[in-house]
Amino acid sequence: MTGEGAASADGPVVEGLVVVDKPAGWTSHDVVARVRRLAGTRRVGHAGTLDPMATGVLVLGLGRATRLLGHLTHETKEYLGTIRLGAATTTDDAEGEPLVAAGPERARVTWSMPAAVTAMRRLTGEIDQVPPSYSAIKVSGRRAYAAARAGEPLTLESRRVLVSEFALLDARGNDLDVRVVCSAGTYVRSLARDLGADLGVGGHLAALRRTRVGPFGVAAARTLDQLADRLVVLSLADAVAVAFPRRDVDAEQARGVLHGRPLPAVGERGGRGGGPVGVFGPDGAVLALVKDRGATAWPVCVFSPT
Repeated sequence: MTGEGAASADGPVVEGLVVVDKPAGWTSHDVVARVRRLAGTRRVGHAGTLDPMATGVLVLGLGRATRLLGHLTHETKEYLGTIRLGAATTTDDAEGEPLVAAGPERARVTWSMPAAVTAMRRLTGEIDQVPPSYSAIKVSGRRAYAAARAGEPLTLESRRVLVSEFALLDARGNDLDVRVVCSAGTYVRSLARDLGADLGVGGHLAALRRTRVGPFGVAAARTLDQLADRLVVLSLADAVAVAFPRRDVDAEQARGVLHGRPLPAVGERGGRGGGPVGVFGPDGAVLALVKDRGATAWPVCVFSPT
């Protein structure tokens, strides 16, 4: 990727995207706080939470690029994980307390590899998934995890998600190494829980690494130590060019877009699934994200010149 820059103590803060390789034990908020200090700005956000035990790609936006994050949140995500069969937990991962379930010894004799692969196929495609009891989902203004910690777990409704791939990579005893490609809103913890339940032995997520968010893969991510040495930022224009289809307009159209006026519809050249398209002026500056609504493409996000 091009257009990299670094914030400096004697210059303006560079706005754009920072792709972090989140370490285990850190919350997404911890990472945002650290990058705020490194960048010298409070205007930092992230595109999709990672649980503290998880590692891998966490996309952060600085300055005006925070306006991209809501759109990036809906991108496809890819994970490598380890599912441990033989025990369910309160949180559906290794950080929770064990629940009553088949023990490891019984698990070894009551599940088979063919049965596990078949169960994984049943959890692939468009499925109705119940989120974990310990999640940030709100019901009547109350967070599910807060209610669960208070001993008053909420009844969470299932939601439709797309699991494009749920593949078995390796098996080591009761541990299954898997690869998951899924839509936003999918919980890999729930996949682990439901796989164990399907096999009748219980299961939970023992390890998780996010390897991709939309077009941003782990190869482009940097550790917090690396970012402390040099805060590398993908510029706003390059971030839009990487993450969204590009549309170039003339000077008159550029002025209109900056004032919130629509363009002719993009049509088949539009974003994935009718998603946003990045609009660039004749000077190469990014102007807005637009989205088709009938015969016109309306701005959903305008980047006024700084």
